[in-house]
Amino acid sequence: MLKPYEKYQNTEYDWLGLIPLHWQWLYLSQTCTEKKQIKNTGNIEKKVLSLSYGKIVPRKNVDLGLAPKDYSSYQIVDKNDIILRLTDLQNDKKSLRTGLVKERGIITSAYTCLKPFQNAAYLQYLLHSYDTQKVFYGMGGGVRQSIGYKDIRNIRIPFPPREEQDQIVRFLDWKLAKINKLIRAKKKQIALFNEQRQAIINNVVTKGLDSHAKLKESGISGLGSIPSTWSVKPLKYWAKSNLQSLNSSTEADFEFDYLDISSVGFGYVKQEPVHYRFDEAPSRARRVVKYGDTIISTVRTYLRSMCFIDHDIEHCIVSTGFSVLSPIKGTVLPEILSYALSSDYFVNEVIKNSIGVSYPAINNKKLLSLKVALPSTIEEQLQLYNEIKTKTTLLDKGILSIKQQVTTLKEFRTRLISDVVTGKVDVRDIEIPEYEADSDETIDDEIDDNLVLDEEDGEMEVE
Repeated sequence: MLKPYEKYQNTEYDWLGLIPLHWQWLYLSQTCTEKKQIKNTGNIEKKVLSLSYGKIVPRKNVDLGLAPKDYSSYQIVDKNDIILRLTDLQNDKKSLRTGLVKERGIITSAYTCLKPFQNAAYLQYLLHSYDTQKVFYGMGGGVRQSIGYKDIRNIRIPFPPREEQDQIVRFLDWKLAKINKLIRAKKKQIALFNEQRQAIINNVVTKGLDSHAKLKESGISGLGSIPSTWSVKPLKYWAKSNLQSLNSSTEADFEFDYLDISSVGFGYVKQEPVHYRFDEAPSRARRVVKYGDTIISTVRTYLRSMCFIDHDIEHCIVSTGFSVLSPIKGTVLPEILSYALSSDYFVNEVIKNSIGVSYPAINNKKLLSLKVALPSTIEEQLQLYNEIKTKTTLLDKGILSIKQQVTTLKEFRTRLISDVVTGKVDVRDIEIPEYEADSDETIDDEIDDNLVLDEEDGEMEVE
């Protein structure tokens, strides 16, 4: 059981409260300086780094997506620098905005880079705690609500003696390694359950329920034989696409929740929708969705961004980088269509028919021409749906339970960091045992910063 310090002093921040009496109460500028940007002229440095969910990690898929022609405009950063993303504070209130550099590399010049005077890891833990408390929000100006070092240099921070900083870092590194290891284990369980769930869906929507049914060749690559009573038709015969969109005459104060491509995984929403006014929203925020639709990304199709629109996200607005597929009433059940579109053969057809090497995309006309095999009658489709629900109910409950456990662990992790770096608990006398250090690989679901491209640049609509 961790205990508090014996004596405390007041601070001027109500949300922070008391800090240990012997700690200093400093301005941020007394603990670090803004590092002058050194451009990667001549592309000397090759390791491209990314701020991903509170960690600075090597950027994955450097050659995919909208990579710049060269990285000469990027800034060079070194081990123990601290990176802050202080842009778009008005719209993005969920992303973690600080990270500690673990190796020399390059990162976008849109980020602020700090050079700490003492223990960099302690200052990063502290800034992370300020970040989770949303301290930086509301400080910016302008439409994009972006700030810089000059705007935060006079933030006050608690600052323990150097020896105590070092002990705090050792303690948190140890505790977080244990917590993160447990989170990884639980996420592996979720991944396993999802694989089992997808295997059930894939089998039912490609083979049907009767193992003795008469078969016929589907004529679809990767699908093979299907029950002879099923129909094979282009997607446009099963669904209509992009039936409703916002237009330029939409009222400026119209408010809505928005999903972009990076917010959607394969069959689920990774990040909560972002709330916007129309006049402040990205220009790609146009597609209207309703319950029963299925959205499929037509850009960066290798990411497999697609999901069914359920009651939690109905009436959202989604990016024009999605095709919004509305099932034709009386022809196909919404859920069955969505299951079919997530089957291996259809997803692979989407990827195979995408054009472009670095930024593969499929136009809507081509998407609607891809063939889908489904039972001809609503009655048989309903049988498939009931079979899938029966076989996946326990898996769904298991996935939900584990996700709730992961959420609890993340909340505990955030609270622990905050309590330790702000002096709510005293860890000076805690003996740190030998332990396996945490890897630099991020364990939290968030797409890389994608070179800090705005969505207007990062998503292209292909016609």
